[in-house]
Amino acid sequence: MATEQKNTQKKKMSKARQKRERQKKILTVEFIILVLLLGVLFVWLKFGKLDFTALKNIATNSLDPETKELLNGYTTIAFFGVDNRSTGNYESGNSDSIMICSINNDTKEVKVISVYRDTFLDTGENSLHKCNYAYNHGGVENAIEMLNRNLDLNIQEYVAVDFYALVKAVNAVDGIDLADGITGEEAEIMNGGYIGEVAAIAGEEATPVSAGQTHLNGVQAVAYCRVRYTAGGDFQRASRQRIVVSALVDKVKGANIGELTALTNAILPEVSTSLSAGQILKMASAMQDYTLVDTRGFPFAMVTATYDKKGSVVIPCTLESNVKEMYVYLFNEEDHKCSDELLSISQSIIDYTGKTEGDALDYGY
Repeated sequence: MATEQKNTQKKKMSKARQKRERQKKILTVEFIILVLLLGVLFVWLKFGKLDFTALKNIATNSLDPETKELLNGYTTIAFFGVDNRSTGNYESGNSDSIMICSINNDTKEVKVISVYRDTFLDTGENSLHKCNYAYNHGGVENAIEMLNRNLDLNIQEYVAVDFYALVKAVNAVDGIDLADGITGEEAEIMNGGYIGEVAAIAGEEATPVSAGQTHLNGVQAVAYCRVRYTAGGDFQRASRQRIVVSALVDKVKGANIGELTALTNAILPEVSTSLSAGQILKMASAMQDYTLVDTRGFPFAMVTATYDKKGSVVIPCTLESNVKEMYVYLFNEEDHKCSDELLSISQSIIDYTGKTEGDALDYGY
């Protein structure tokens, strides 16, 4: 009996690793679409439509001189997909998608970290919450400082996109196609409320979906992205978001000039960024020099748990060890010396949850 259980566990772990590799490939398109957006900006130069928000005095931890020098060799940008139940409003809203893009200034190699929205971190004033709480309770500056504080980073730039802009983007290229289609469970959940809610907010028609359906319009695509109450929970929800972005990228690659113009007009009004027109133009003009090396989810080692008033959270096991691994991954720094602020947060998470490195589980994501 014990042998059978071990064999079953090994099979599950093997499937989990295979699934993680598939999703690792899917995640790359999240950055690709941002690069494509920069390319469109470069072609049409419609900077006037962007919402430029200059940032001032973004706080960082007390990093040692060696770390500061290391980070100066990289351009690090935070990307937020904001769910605020209204369009064009970036003052608040939960950041349902949080990515950190690290660009090596010398080699132009790009790596991306996707921070799970429910990661249990210090969101301000020594208060532990899901990390997407930071944007909703302090806006983009608070969200960036949350990343700096918990990850020992020095992020000073951001790009934020209204999640419902995806409705307009998908419609602009006449819908997207999903390789595996929608499951019966997903269709039931989408028709049960998500499609109607998205349609009302976007001012579009609500059209139900059916099991096996592969072609989605903008409203249906966003509703699909929002499904989370299935096996895999929020991890699978994040996977659906990446699948939709991948399908959108496929359509953009084959779009004609008219469709690209429509896509540009649809997306640009929905973008908020601290990057200046000159910075975007410089990055876009050097697009061919950039190479996306890899992408990963954060935290690397984790466990999920549910607490009163905090809800279901993703616990880094531990934050200190995860950040050290992140430094190896993003900056090739083998022995990062964590700041006192980060060490304090890491200990606070341990004290609250009781979870340490030995408690981490492999969820296959």
